[in-house]
Amino acid sequence: MTALATRDYALDGTESRRAVDRGLADAEWFQADIDPATLRELTVRQNLRPALDIILWLALIFGFGALAWSLRGSWWALPAFFAYGALVGGSSDARWHECGHGTAFRSQWLNDLIYYPASFMLAREATYWRWSHFRHHTDTIIVGRDAEIIFPRQPSVGRLVWMFTHIQGGSTLIWTTVKHAMGRSDANVEVLVPEQERGRVFWEARVYVLIWTATIVWAIATASFYPLLLIGGPTIYGAWLVLFFGVTQHAGLKEDVLDHRKSTRTVLMNPIFRFLYLNMNYHIEHHMFPAVPYYNLPRLHREIRDQLPEPMPNTVATYKEIVHAFRMQAQDPTWELPREIPDAPGHRGPIVQGFEWVGEKAFGDGFDLGPADLADGEMRPVEIDGVSRLVVAAEGEIFLVDRVCTHGDADLSAGIVLGCELECPKHNGRFDLRTGEGTRRPIKEALATYEIRIRAGRIVFDHHQNESNS
Repeated sequence: MTALATRDYALDGTESRRAVDRGLADAEWFQADIDPATLRELTVRQNLRPALDIILWLALIFGFGALAWSLRGSWWALPAFFAYGALVGGSSDARWHECGHGTAFRSQWLNDLIYYPASFMLAREATYWRWSHFRHHTDTIIVGRDAEIIFPRQPSVGRLVWMFTHIQGGSTLIWTTVKHAMGRSDANVEVLVPEQERGRVFWEARVYVLIWTATIVWAIATASFYPLLLIGGPTIYGAWLVLFFGVTQHAGLKEDVLDHRKSTRTVLMNPIFRFLYLNMNYHIEHHMFPAVPYYNLPRLHREIRDQLPEPMPNTVATYKEIVHAFRMQAQDPTWELPREIPDAPGHRGPIVQGFEWVGEKAFGDGFDLGPADLADGEMRPVEIDGVSRLVVAAEGEIFLVDRVCTHGDADLSAGIVLGCELECPKHNGRFDLRTGEGTRRPIKEALATYEIRIRAGRIVFDHHQNESNS
């Protein structure tokens, strides 16, 4: 048996420290090359398309819920509850995911409006799981860093089948929530959630427990288990759909590699699956460019497909591959699924391309940063004395800020302007362009902002003026 069979997947264990020592934590990942203008177009969000998807999803939930309730006492209630549970405790995962990223809707309040109820449907504490998913995107399938590795090695086909019942997984989620409701923290909360937000974790857990308690009281008062099938129960009996889709993302693939093409898979799925899963079957694409909303992922796939491994042709083929991988890794945990990776140049690091504008001395001591003819939402990377910065136009004003995100070392010129906020393309955190302050998790450190002037239709940066104001 190899040493890998006993690796420590805990976030506060030996493998976590080893990942840091090996340069795998908060590292630079491979990204496919894509025209920046095309990528910016793909990151544009809307409200109508996701609203229609959500309305259809809710209509199905309420429709099957009403049908199941009307058929209670009959065997016909079983398929109705089966469908209801899959929609509530299963397909809510994709809605939770996209709205948690803040990419589904253009309006942030609409993302939050869906994110919090979807979190409850899954028994995922909203604040904790938001931070857990930030880490998943930062350190995808890095042992000791990623809390969302669901198949530690050695995996087994038997464990895969058992997970589909979600008896153990659902019970663990519920019990963890109860402990948090009592104010008891744990290692994952201590590692992932900033201290100032841990109180939110406990209060959200108390809300969940209060709703579950009220449902239990309702069931006892009516001498019926049906209330539990409507509220709380789908977390367990409907979560098979979460696993059905979620297992396809990373299972059996490489650990500890800084290339999503080796640790993540894209699967071509039918339209029904894609609706239930909100196009997350394009999972390599999502991990490379998480700022792209789900409805633009098919186009993103077409744009970069030649730089990715061949996608799995369907879900059946994917599960055959996973079962084969589990059988091989049960014998040898070091065994890896082979992947043919195209010889694509790609890139790593925060700078996607060379500087688009080099500031030159003009107007006395000021640096000319180009014409002030940017439309709202446009950005211009600039170099000032060898330092990378970013000119951004928003709401009729022009701003100058640092080009590299303070959280994930990402190139903000590949991000998106939303109102007077600049969104990072790596974790969807946002900065207020007027102040530089973070306005959306996971941003904790403000972005540096600089004063500029408009002279003769040109953008001018003055070192002396900014030094005197600092």
